[in-house]
Amino acid sequence: MRVFLRYVGDPGFQIGIGEDIGVHQSTVSRTVTNVITRIVQKSNIWIRFPTSCEDLRNAKNKWQEKFNFPSAIGAIDCTHIPILKPFMYADEYVNRKNFASINVQATCNLNEEFTSVDVSWPGSVHDSRIWKNSDIYNVMKWNRASAVLLGDSGYGIAPWLMTPFRILETAEQRSYICFVQLKQRFPILHNKIRLDTEKVSSLVMRCFILHNVAKHLDDVAVYISGDVANKKKSITNILPTMQME
Repeated sequence: MRVFLRYVGDPGFQIGIGEDIGVHQSTVSRTVTNVITRIVQKSNIWIRFPTSCEDLRNAKNKWQEKFNFPSAIGAIDCTHIPILKPFMYADEYVNRKNFASINVQATCNLNEEFTSVDVSWPGSVHDSRIWKNSDIYNVMKWNRASAVLLGDSGYGIAPWLMTPFRILETAEQRSYICFVQLKQRFPILHNKIRLDTEKVSSLVMRCFILHNVAKHLDDVAVYISGDVANKKKSITNILPTMQME
């Protein structure tokens, strides 16, 4: 787990991490793959979207208490995670800014915890298409609690989605703040992830899970890649909660 956290806490060069820790690059690679597999067992515990009427109403009440905004239960947005351009279907991964990425949709609550994450789309796909094909879209469309998500103008207005972004800046920027925290905790997401395409989505999802673990531990510090002391503190806090040896 320590090797994995060091990997996602750096730009993602396995050779350099191996040299710093004193293990071979192949050991780093195997460890990263193993931890990715093990963390997935915890995903349903740490990333959960309110689906029942009771859960949706509770989320609405909490959002209104904090932001004085009725009906909202969270914010939604997408972010591009840079990757190596794959050999297969390469053009599908090139986004409008002309670099290869996956376009990740996420929702978050008022505590800046992610409540849903979709890592299955290549970078060329527009945010609105991801939204309309997501499980969360159907949950919100058919919810009987009159709950809404807050998003930017790229999504379009619906009875269960309110835009534009500037209407309630403090509340609607919650998703933006979450993404900033996520990428500062895990700098590998800022850089080009050097893994096979099929492993990238799994790695990214694990970073979202660990972000929620950190929030659960009240670990609110923002980490800069060179801040070794803060990294070590983060590792110490996260390990017991994940219950990994």
